[in-house]
Amino acid sequence: MGATGYLELLRAPHAARLLTGTLVGRLPNATAPIAVVLFARSDGASYSLAGALTAVYGLANAAGQPLLGRAVDLRGQPRVQLPAALVSALGMVLLVAAGTGAHAAAFAAVALAGLCTPPLEGGLRALWPSVLGREDRVHRAYALDAVAQEVMFTVGPLLVTALVALRSPAAALLVLNAVGVLGALSVVVSKPSRAWRSADREAHWLGALRSPGLLVLLGAFLFVGVALGSITVAGVAYSDGTGRASVYGWLMAALGLGALLGGIVYGARSWPGAPERRLLVILALLAVCYLPLALTPGPVVMTLLSVLAGVFLAPALACVFVVVDRQAPPGTVTEAFSWLVTTFGVGSALGTAVAGPVAQHGGASAGFAVAGASGLCALAVLAVTGPALVAGGAGGHTAAAAENDPSDAPEHGFSSGHQA
Repeated sequence: MGATGYLELLRAPHAARLLTGTLVGRLPNATAPIAVVLFARSDGASYSLAGALTAVYGLANAAGQPLLGRAVDLRGQPRVQLPAALVSALGMVLLVAAGTGAHAAAFAAVALAGLCTPPLEGGLRALWPSVLGREDRVHRAYALDAVAQEVMFTVGPLLVTALVALRSPAAALLVLNAVGVLGALSVVVSKPSRAWRSADREAHWLGALRSPGLLVLLGAFLFVGVALGSITVAGVAYSDGTGRASVYGWLMAALGLGALLGGIVYGARSWPGAPERRLLVILALLAVCYLPLALTPGPVVMTLLSVLAGVFLAPALACVFVVVDRQAPPGTVTEAFSWLVTTFGVGSALGTAVAGPVAQHGGASAGFAVAGASGLCALAVLAVTGPALVAGGAGGHTAAAAENDPSDAPEHGFSSGHQA
């Protein structure tokens, strides 16, 4: 039934194109950390400079996503997404042209590329309701979206490696950004993207952040990001402790495999009850599955624990997409999704920063303990504020298509929409 449900989604008009175009359009962002480091090193930069360039890109990206998301809500997708993709790609072209010898130019180039990364992720989630119509199909699409992300972040580094081997790190950087522009172009020239309009919004400088429920979600998923960031660092420490560098790859692959399996199973059925309550249960299971990693058993058992640790990640993301959609104030849905992307990324960066010294002094077990503690913090944030979050989720935007055909609203349970 699950496979049939996913095939039904992909057979819907425009659905496969939008999903594929968004994933391709996001390749430059997904591969930037490794591509920038490889280019910088090939250009003679130190590890410190390469890391600093990547950090600046990440910070600029975190700042740009909600700003561009708000612009999409105000101006529409084509007017923002494609120009942003072009300027972001231009930033990487400037980096290659200037090289890393001119530090100021290199930092300016990666900052431009990061700041102008188009919010395709939030844009796709805003489009799903108008493309798929029924609420259950939209929820399944969120699960498919979460699974597709895991595939992209697995395939992306392999593409970088292949392009570097075939040509050079500079070529990899340029090719991936050119392909990313083509992906963004494929999305914005589609009929759903051109037709989509945000709902009428109340003028407010806080935008999506004026929703207390959204702030709760951002707080919880900041800690989920911290957990994931700390696992990447603790995994290196564990691998070093075994004396086998390949162990790190197995742990990260196992984590991704768990997320893939969890996302596929979660999206294969419809779930009763309020998604806010369901999210609380999923985060509890996620936190519980992070805790055994601190035991750091042998590599085989540790790999199995890593699979378990990943199982509830994709379901948590799929469920939070639904809740964000319900909590975002009218007219701010793209911005709200972009804030989630930013918060998750900032949390991951914090996790790597915290787990580094912790693992240095306390070993891999202490590093993985940071992940477990962060998972519990995410659960605590949601548990303490749970009643208010559920109360605030009565509205939402999950049914954009109903606006064009009000007769569908009772059948699908839709209350409002933003399809032009």
